[in-house]
Amino acid sequence: MAGQNLKGIPRLVAAFFNSIEGYKATWQNEEAFRLEIYLLAITTPLGLWLGHGAVEKLLLVGSVILVAIVELLNTGIEVVVDRISFEHHELSGRAKDIGSAAVTTALLLAAMNWILILLAHYGIGA
Repeated sequence: MAGQNLKGIPRLVAAFFNSIEGYKATWQNEEAFRLEIYLLAITTPLGLWLGHGAVEKLLLVGSVILVAIVELLNTGIEVVVDRISFEHHELSGRAKDIGSAAVTTALLLAAMNWILILLAHYGIGA
């Protein structure tokens, strides 16, 4: 945690580099995160192309970005739980399950956004 005593711009710069380290660690250790980034790489250009207007583009792309954000938070929870102990404990398992449920919820939201927006454009529903 370099830079915790810094202030102003130097603190922001240090925080940025800490974030880069967090991305690297998650990329190296979490297959789910890698898959979600691949999904983001595919859906971002599609969402920008298929979305009609800024709001739809934001919903299509932003919902997939949200999945990656929630995965980062879930990974943080898992790392802290594992740091405490690898022994099975009901609360540790619950914390990990809740983090996983958050990722699943974000995935469902993204899928719902994509389905409803695309159905609306092709006149099938919504």
